[in-house]
Amino acid sequence: MALSTTRRTPLSDQVIAQLRAQITSGEWPVGSRIPTEAELVDQLGVARNTIREAVRALAHNGLVDIRQGSGTYVLATSELAGVMHRRFADADRSQVAELRATLETSAAGFAATRRTARDLELLDAALARRDAAWHAGVPEDFIQADAAFHHAVVAAAHNDVLAAIYADLGEVLLAHLRHDVGPDLLPHRWVSHSDILDAIRSGDAKKAAEAAGRAIGRCKS
Repeated sequence: MALSTTRRTPLSDQVIAQLRAQITSGEWPVGSRIPTEAELVDQLGVARNTIREAVRALAHNGLVDIRQGSGTYVLATSELAGVMHRRFADADRSQVAELRATLETSAAGFAATRRTARDLELLDAALARRDAAWHAGVPEDFIQADAAFHHAVVAAAHNDVLAAIYADLGEVLLAHLRHDVGPDLLPHRWVSHSDILDAIRSGDAKKAAEAAGRAIGRCKS
């Protein structure tokens, strides 16, 4: 998505909307650094103060984090996700694990009875990327691939409310996953998710939910 030049410069809801669109569309993914203030001035054709106010507004809403001397980084893909991230940043990890288990076991069970042929294709691809990321040995790449697999399971459940809640809790769950995986991908921490996909493919809701539940927290065992 290309940034377009805006025509007005006052305290710009227009600029805020354009920057938010870059985030919500995935053009600026979570964890990425957004263009510098000077770059945004050039791209949008507005005053530096307008850019600064817009970025501060996004920071206030929890979408970005302004780090002095480093830049501004995307924290969340929606205002609610930003609120969730701030609200539960210091939550007890065991309680976050219980939340993950509740959401992901339910999603896997639903997916087993509702998945389409296209869902299975996407799940196959997501699982292959997850396996490849583990063998590549880069922890953050694996964490992102693992999260993508679980998002694919949630999508296959075809429950819009569940999907929205899971997405809004994305950064909270991702932080828990990072702690669960740890700084290194050690062989004894490998947890295959093929049993989750096999159960979803076979249409066995009970086995799918059980497999998803067993996966939670096993990386540190």
